[in-house]
Amino acid sequence: MVFKKHQWIIFCVIFLFLTTERTIHATDAEKISQERLALYQKTEAITQIPWYYIAAADQYERSAQTNFPPDQLVAIEVEPEQWYGPGNTNMIMDENLIMMFQGIGRDGDADGIADPNNPEDLLYSFAMMLSTFGYEEADIKIGLFHYYQRDLTVKTIMNTAKVFRTFQTIHLTNRDFPVSIHHNYSYRSTWGDRRGFGGNRIHEGTDIFANYGTPVKSTTYGVVEIMGWNLYGGWRIGIRDIHNIYHYYAHLNGYSEDLKVGDIVQPGDVIGSVGSSGYGPPGTAGKFPPHLHYGMYKDNGYSEWSFDPYPYLRKWERMARQTN
Repeated sequence: MVFKKHQWIIFCVIFLFLTTERTIHATDAEKISQERLALYQKTEAITQIPWYYIAAADQYERSAQTNFPPDQLVAIEVEPEQWYGPGNTNMIMDENLIMMFQGIGRDGDADGIADPNNPEDLLYSFAMMLSTFGYEEADIKIGLFHYYQRDLTVKTIMNTAKVFRTFQTIHLTNRDFPVSIHHNYSYRSTWGDRRGFGGNRIHEGTDIFANYGTPVKSTTYGVVEIMGWNLYGGWRIGIRDIHNIYHYYAHLNGYSEDLKVGDIVQPGDVIGSVGSSGYGPPGTAGKFPPHLHYGMYKDNGYSEWSFDPYPYLRKWERMARQTN
């Protein structure tokens, strides 16, 4: 096909626009992350609550909410009665009045107003609430449970804080495919298919077929939440990531040496190998061809449910091939 001069000009303009648009989106996301990190660190400086706990709580609420504006700095939301105090029915933003009515709202930027829509006021108030319980890790956990009243929420926030503390950033966007792309493998969309073992149920994941011993990798940043035998999944690993998603790796042949519950992982870390374990008591294997069952479960702060990982696997596979 031969392009005329004006067609080449149009093509180049469109190409430059699309390339620039992708660059701007990536740059904007990183810029927003830097602004958030600066706010978290400023809040730490004036409250002595480590920034990574504040960042983890904010990240938890951001991931739990639907249709959250990506450019909004702070996601933490405080119920009006909790912010202003039960008796402050006129919702007056005076810090002294709020304190009198036992609300948690505080003036974080010294403008004389405790505004629940002000990012600095929100983070300062949240951190000051935590500080009433103390500053050690155990104290923070108590404060988080007092606020959220849910064990899984506290565990997720504490795990995310460990990740942020380890990498000293909140801009963690890398991903990887869960099996080595340098080995033979195959997969298709199998989420929702029927399964018969253990009763009539649906398949809550995608099966990636590969040879015994093919390396299995972490797809994301997170913390190993569970390891061990499961009747259905055999030798399995559960990793909770920084986006309130639980990643489930099942039918493994074995685990990576020294890997244990509580370890921090990042994309590409080898956590085990492909096997055919499961569908029986500990040690059962060979009842089906070797493969990795990969599942993803979303938590919204109230419940947790399975969703189809196939579109994400396709995307991560493309990313892995571009970088290898």
